[in-house]
Amino acid sequence: MKEVVFVAGSSGQIGTELVMKLREMYGVDNVIASDIKKSSDEVKQGGPFELLDVLDRDALFSIVKKYNVTQIYLLAALLSATAEQKVKGAWNLNMNGLFNVLDLAKEQHISKVYWPSSIAVFGPTTPKHNTPQRTIMEPNTVYGISKQTGERWCEYYNAKYGVDVRSLRYPGLIGYKSEPGGGTTDYAVHIFHEALEKGTYECFLKEDTELPMMYMPDGIKSTISLMEAPAEQIKIRSAYNLAAMSFTPKILAEEIKKHIPGFTITYKPDSRQQIADTWPGSIDDSEARKDWGWLPDYDLEKMTADMIKNISHP
Repeated sequence: MKEVVFVAGSSGQIGTELVMKLREMYGVDNVIASDIKKSSDEVKQGGPFELLDVLDRDALFSIVKKYNVTQIYLLAALLSATAEQKVKGAWNLNMNGLFNVLDLAKEQHISKVYWPSSIAVFGPTTPKHNTPQRTIMEPNTVYGISKQTGERWCEYYNAKYGVDVRSLRYPGLIGYKSEPGGGTTDYAVHIFHEALEKGTYECFLKEDTELPMMYMPDGIKSTISLMEAPAEQIKIRSAYNLAAMSFTPKILAEEIKKHIPGFTITYKPDSRQQIADTWPGSIDDSEARKDWGWLPDYDLEKMTADMIKNISHP
C-alpha cells in the first residue's frame, strides 16, 4: 500500500526538518505538511501544505480523506515554558488534538500515529540520573502533566483498540534550521546564535543545570526509525526513553569557546529554572536501543562544531 504521510504542526522546531526528510523518503507529493499558521517557504512551497487547527476534527478528517493519508505525525503542541502561561489552552491543544488523531486511527481511517512525549513527564521525585524507562512520574508542569496523560491514552488506545501509536520522550532538541518553540531547553539553541553575533550570552538557567540533550539530526533519525520499525519490535506503547548526551550550560559554553575563544557567558535564572529543576539530568534509553536499534550519531563535540559551521554559513 502506498504510504501518504501527514505532519500536523509542521512549522515547529521538529516539524520543519521532519517534513523535508520525509519528502526525501516518500516523495514530495506523499508528505502533506500542515499548521495553524503559515509554514516556512521551504516546507510550504516544497510540497502539499494545508492550514489546519488540529482541534477541528472535521477539517482534520477531510484532509485525511482528501489525500488518502495512512500515517500522521502529530507535532502540534504548546511547549513547557509557553504552556505555563496558557494553562487551559495548552491542556486543550495537547490533549484534544491527540484524541482527534487517535480516534481517526481507532476508526481505521489511518494506520499509524506518531505522537511526541518528553522528559517533562518526569518530576521532582523521579531519579535524576540515568532515569529508567519505568519509574516514578509526578510532573508538576502543565506540559509534563499533558504529556504523561497522553502517554497513558496512547497505551490505552493500543491495548483497547489496536491503534499502532508510537512515541518518544524527547530530551532537549538543538537545531539551527528553525526558531525554538518556547521550551526550557531553548538556551542550548540561543547560545550559539548569541555567541556568533555578540560574543556573549546571558543564560536563563544556572551554570550547573544538567539536562539531557540531542542534536536535531538525531531527533529526526530517532523519530523516523521508530516509525519505520516493524510493529512487533515496538514493545512500549506509552513512550520510549531517548538519549544522546547530557551537559550543563557551563560545559556547553566551554565547548563553544574552543571555536570562539573570546566567548563569555553570564547567568540570570528565570522561571524556566524551576521547570528544569524538576527534570532528569541523564536518561537510560536501553529499551529503545534493545527493541528497535536506537543509536545516536552526535555527541557534544560533534554537535557544537556542526552548529557553529551551519549558523556561520547558512
